[in-house]
Amino acid sequence: MEEVIKIEGGKKLSGTVRISGSKNATVALIPAAILSSGPVTIVGVPSISDVQSLAILLNDLGVDVVFKAHDHLIIDPTHMHNRPMVSETVGKLRASYYFMGALLGKYKKVEMKMPGGCYLGPRPIDQHLKGFEALGATVENHHGIMRIEAKELIGTKIFLDISSVGATINIMMAAVYAKGRTTIENAAKEPEIIDVATLLNRMGAKIRGMGTNVITIDGVEELGGCFHEIIPDRIEAATYIVLAAAAAKEMTIENIIPTHLEALLSKLKEIGIDMDVNVDSVTIRESNNALQPVDVKTLPYPGFATDIQQPLTALLTQAGGQSVITETIYPERFKHCHELNKMGADIDVRNPSSFINGPTPLYGAVVEATDLRCGACLVIAGLIAQGLTEIHSIYHIDRGYENLDGKLKALGANIWREEV
Repeated sequence: MEEVIKIEGGKKLSGTVRISGSKNATVALIPAAILSSGPVTIVGVPSISDVQSLAILLNDLGVDVVFKAHDHLIIDPTHMHNRPMVSETVGKLRASYYFMGALLGKYKKVEMKMPGGCYLGPRPIDQHLKGFEALGATVENHHGIMRIEAKELIGTKIFLDISSVGATINIMMAAVYAKGRTTIENAAKEPEIIDVATLLNRMGAKIRGMGTNVITIDGVEELGGCFHEIIPDRIEAATYIVLAAAAAKEMTIENIIPTHLEALLSKLKEIGIDMDVNVDSVTIRESNNALQPVDVKTLPYPGFATDIQQPLTALLTQAGGQSVITETIYPERFKHCHELNKMGADIDVRNPSSFINGPTPLYGAVVEATDLRCGACLVIAGLIAQGLTEIHSIYHIDRGYENLDGKLKALGANIWREEV
């Protein structure tokens, strides 16, 4: 038996939706908390399966994890042990690699198998390992088990060949206990990095420059517990904003930080979407004007996020003319186009670009969420399609969207889960 999501399309949505805490921040904040010597309280934690997986990994290390409420987590590493991380969960979860930086920082030694996650083409962790080696660690790979250890970690200058979010966070975590000063140049600038650095600073770390391309970390002797509230999820916010543009009469998306969404909001203005942007919310209204095609190029933050191009593709099938999306981060990230074509879209993929010809009416079909954001794209397509859409492999959706069907039902969507 497999659980699927079914959507009866063509219903106009209306109402207000509240955005949960950031998935991409959460999956790094939870491993970062183990650098503390005492309990760390995190609120705004999204109820997603990745959080459950991280809790299992923490328990394997002897860390106490208490859910005080569905979004309120206490992580207590007081009785923690450094054990090899080789369970099945590590292989399923891309973000388990953050334990490399955290364990190396805390114990100067980590053993773990290669992490998993959505397949978006090659996503090497060579920048992470290069950073660990620069701090003085040796890296060995025995049959897919990474062994990273150092007598001591010494602060140094590290230049990242690509401004990778994962590598920036991982090196930052390894460096908080290193002797002296570490400088990460060409660091990524994503809001999630600022959030992780903020947590570490609250614990007693000395990190400066987060959000710029040069981050400085002065090593400290000890980190202690703290209280931290996670930033809202800018990708979930973007997904609902695009969904509203595609399928809503009038909809307000609240608990957002508009500056995190500037690249998307300016594209939606180009497309011709009617919206009001407020301090922490955006309201989208149905407009009678035809949607305009646009060209989008994905770039590291603050550019147009790669995670948003898939949901946006569903909207662009309704624009008059040809839109072009060029993917510079994960050139393989076009599996959703094949699924949309099953629903009546006219999309031509020529790596690293997709050419979306519109407007095309969409029709319900049986489709597969090949990865997390492909799932979001297909949900949006299902909402505007005529007839019934059946989405398979929805575990990908549950990895990153809290209560998606519940939030959509409250907005008037006809969406449900079924065993098939």
